[in-house]
Amino acid sequence: MKPTARPFHRRFAIGTAALLAATAAIVVACGGGEPPPAAPAGKPVRVAEVVQAPVQTGLRAVGTLAPADEIRLSFKTGGVIASISVEQGEAIRSGQELAALAQEEIAAAVSQARALAEKAERDLERGRALYADEVATREQLEDLETARDVALASLRTAEFNARFSRIEAPADGIVLRKLAERGELVSPGQPVLVVGDTSGGWVVSAALSDRDVVRVLEGDVAEVTLDAYPGRTFSAKVVEMASAADPMTGTYEVKLSINAGDLRLVQGLVAKVEMVGASGSSVPVVPVHALLEADGSEAVVYVVARREADEVARRVAVRVGRLVGDRVEIVSGLEGGERLVTEGAPYLRDGDTVRIVGTG
Repeated sequence: MKPTARPFHRRFAIGTAALLAATAAIVVACGGGEPPPAAPAGKPVRVAEVVQAPVQTGLRAVGTLAPADEIRLSFKTGGVIASISVEQGEAIRSGQELAALAQEEIAAAVSQARALAEKAERDLERGRALYADEVATREQLEDLETARDVALASLRTAEFNARFSRIEAPADGIVLRKLAERGELVSPGQPVLVVGDTSGGWVVSAALSDRDVVRVLEGDVAEVTLDAYPGRTFSAKVVEMASAADPMTGTYEVKLSINAGDLRLVQGLVAKVEMVGASGSSVPVVPVHALLEADGSEAVVYVVARREADEVARRVAVRVGRLVGDRVEIVSGLEGGERLVTEGAPYLRDGDTVRIVGTG
């Protein structure tokens, strides 16, 4: 006898029940019948705190030593140099005579001016007598007074030029350069000597590239070593910075005042400079890789803040300063202790919920 076939819907129901029973058995075996936990909300990020750090520029340069003030000395009038009594590198004292012009022509000009002034004074005395006798007019007397005043002014000019036909040291210092020699004819104002005024201290002149000079500010401190005094370190401070590059080298000159105490220094000593930042100053710094959309001194960062039970990312515009190792100075926009997104920031939008997975 041929077996009776089961209806299709009955066979489907039995198969489905078997499948559900098998699935339930697997779930019970794996998890005791509980559903898997839900994935945590928020985008994963790493954070770092905004911290204060001393400025360490890490710049090194080589420079030369010179007096703080350089003075170019010249004669008031032109003439032939009769004497130059100093040589380059020689120490000088305030008031010391350094050079003089030949005095024949200058002395003659003074004598001529004095003679004219004396004649004008005599003419005036005669004019006054004639005016008293009503022989000369008031106008004539006034003309004689004017002539006398002009002659006296000419005498003062000649005496002034004679006084500055000699060059005297304006202060204690050193002769840096000698630009003329005895017997040369010089014009008025032509530099003859360049002296350094050591009463104002000493400076180191160093040349920095454009990438380095922007990392240095006036007032930054440095350490200086001199080849002439091995094993000794001198403190220094940036006192002057060039605003334009040297057209020949393309570098920028930076001057640092050096504190050498009573140590004997001479112009031209080779100095090695190491910048150590502004004296004792600390600035807020953040990792460089935390910056987004950096454009010059402007950049964007994401700060993590709490909103009720969630952590959210806030977009903040900041101004950046100098590099401090692998970190960058924050001039404005952040405060110490704030949490900054260091990894995952490119995928964030302002207000996104985040999940902190680590620091660094």
